[in-house]
Amino acid sequence: MAIDLSKFSELQKHSKASFNNHKKMVKQMMAGKVVRCELCRQPLTLYTPEKNEYSGIRCDKGCTDVALDFC
Repeated sequence: MAIDLSKFSELQKHSKASFNNHKKMVKQMMAGKVVRCELCRQPLTLYTPEKNEYSGIRCDKGCTDVALDFC
């Protein structure tokens, strides 16, 4: 099975952009800024492992759900 390099390259670009957007969102939230879900425009909430079983960032509706690993 041959790999289509142009499709693979496009996937890499999309993955890199998504990662950078998530990194920017985490930095803004950790700085205390209000960040809104791109779909429903509700404020996102940061869940830390000290208080919750789940750790990550999500909106109340679940449109945005980014799992985070706190070390």
